[in-house]
Amino acid sequence: MRLLHTSDWHLGRMLYGRRRDQEFEEFLKWMAGLVRQRQADVLVIAGDIFDTTTPGNRAQAMYYEFLHQLISSGCRHVVIVAGNHDSPTFLNAPSELLSALGVHVVGQVNDDISRQVIVLRSLDGEPQMVVCAVPFLRDKDVRLAAAEETAQDKEHKLLQGIREHYSRVAQEVRRILKGFPVRVPVIATGHLFAAGAITVQGDGVRDLYVGSLGQVGADVFDPVFDYVALGHLHVPQKVAGLEHIRYSGSPLPMGFGEAPQRKVVCEVDFGCEKNDGSLSVAVNELAIPQFQRLAQTRGDFEQISRALKQLLAEGGSCWVEVTYESDLVMPDLRQKLEQLVADSGVEILRIKVARQNPSLRAGQSQQLLQELSPQEVFEQCLQAHSVDHSQRPGLKQTFLEVLQRLDQERP
Repeated sequence: MRLLHTSDWHLGRMLYGRRRDQEFEEFLKWMAGLVRQRQADVLVIAGDIFDTTTPGNRAQAMYYEFLHQLISSGCRHVVIVAGNHDSPTFLNAPSELLSALGVHVVGQVNDDISRQVIVLRSLDGEPQMVVCAVPFLRDKDVRLAAAEETAQDKEHKLLQGIREHYSRVAQEVRRILKGFPVRVPVIATGHLFAAGAITVQGDGVRDLYVGSLGQVGADVFDPVFDYVALGHLHVPQKVAGLEHIRYSGSPLPMGFGEAPQRKVVCEVDFGCEKNDGSLSVAVNELAIPQFQRLAQTRGDFEQISRALKQLLAEGGSCWVEVTYESDLVMPDLRQKLEQLVADSGVEILRIKVARQNPSLRAGQSQQLLQELSPQEVFEQCLQAHSVDHSQRPGLKQTFLEVLQRLDQERP
């Protein structure tokens, strides 16, 4: 059996006001071709198919057009789980119809754990693979709130709830495997933050998920899982150095911080059963083409000018983020930079002014606020109101929980 693992498409996402529909369309066309070329039996999409819970018409059309292409591609099974950016009810709405076409969608968990354990069968009805389709586990899915809980209590309960959920799924898998004549691959999905996982600044993953909040260890995943297909983080990587637990990463750079990253789809081939009862697993990372060039440049005006001229010499379309680092105030900075790239494929989408000299802050207060993260604003509020240092950790944790809840429920 051959499986392709991808995640974090974020269809409909914009970059500083610029629509990216063409990039998404080119990626989906490439992805459909890859499924045919690699003769994949199963495609797993591990969450964040859309960028918001209310995707626009174009994003929806791209999603359904892609699924239509897959039906005629030879790929017999598609498994899709919701991420924190997705609307569980929106994804679930056509699930019964899609299931008849070999597309299995799990938007949210419920009390019937068996609905998350999907047996994929051959044309003659023989079991070929078991997929534990676990979507993003929201706090309300796995934790019961109690009065006077501390931040540490909430964190412990959340992690314990995630662990217990995967344990229940693993128990259901073992029950099902007992009735099979042969050992078949067992896949688990997840949309979560694994402890020790790698992120980079500006990689499109919100800072509120970085830190201890909601992180789980690799030991959450039972040994019965031959491969764990994860989503949520945009950097492709192994978890705890384990070959069979992986993030595929996002297929497109979701922010300028992701511009240097190599984007991949994980191809997973399952072989013979080993002595410990598991199956041999071979993972190959298939490189995704770049559909829109992104670049970052920083320095004073002369350094930025040289970098832009180099991009112009390279030709083609390129979106640029500029960070101006100088104590020299240039009120006409944008105008001068725009003149340098006029009538070319190079477009400056964002200009930041680095905060080097405190004396410049008064004239740049509005721009500085735009550059600050919500956490940085909250930190400054704590300082401005002289909040006692002993109280700050608990307040910061509560603030992160509020941001995370807003991120999950925003339209």
